[in-house]
Amino acid sequence: MTAADAALVQMLPALAFQAMLVLARIGGAVMLLPGLGEAALPSMVRAAVAVAFTALLFLLLPGLPAAPSGVFGAFAMLAAELATGVWIGWLARLVVLSLSMGGEVIAAMLGLTNVLVPDAALGPATPALGQLFGIAAAALVLASGLYAIPLAALVQSYHLVPAGTFLPAADGTRVVVEAVGASFALAVRIGGPFLLASIVWQIGLGLASRLVPQVPIYFVSLPGQILGGFALLAGLAAALSAFWIGQIHDGFSLLPGLH
Repeated sequence: MTAADAALVQMLPALAFQAMLVLARIGGAVMLLPGLGEAALPSMVRAAVAVAFTALLFLLLPGLPAAPSGVFGAFAMLAAELATGVWIGWLARLVVLSLSMGGEVIAAMLGLTNVLVPDAALGPATPALGQLFGIAAAALVLASGLYAIPLAALVQSYHLVPAGTFLPAADGTRVVVEAVGASFALAVRIGGPFLLASIVWQIGLGLASRLVPQVPIYFVSLPGQILGGFALLAGLAAALSAFWIGQIHDGFSLLPGLH
């Protein structure tokens, strides 16, 4: 064994620890990143994506810390990296969840809230239209190339939160609260046309029930409400998709590390 080989063998434990630090942050983010961390993807595929990004970034990331002397310190640094990755992935996921929540608003306006299916992100009793919008959100993120922006934020996060250190709790909580509020606001804006149409529809039904009280207005009008809602959705689908993609681009651009 040459001197270079001996030096490389001595460096392997430190390199392995640094690689685990990078994998912890990237793996935590990949679990939640839109498009790449969907629950429908097999876990082996998501793990392969995390390992591939780790291999690409490991030699490019500056300032990776050395392994601490104690086991507790090593686990604390790994936990800090995992928390930072989950934080960034969750922020990106909150932005994309707006389309699924908008689908739930639209389902409520169309009278389809009784058609429930389990969803990993929104819970076991999710309207089918909301889950359909969730699948569409992942497809739009991948097709438009927007998935690259959260990945860039993940790389830039090493300048914001150095490897092995915990992110500031106050700042992290504030950013999450703002992201939740923005996601809900965007969901309401997506369902806004259907909310307005539903208000007009319900006013018309109220007048009809006054004029013809002997007719069961609810049962007679429900098929028309569903068909009219789907017709409105078909007419607005392209415009809603373009609007949502623009809003998601702006939301991703505000991720920590990119501004």
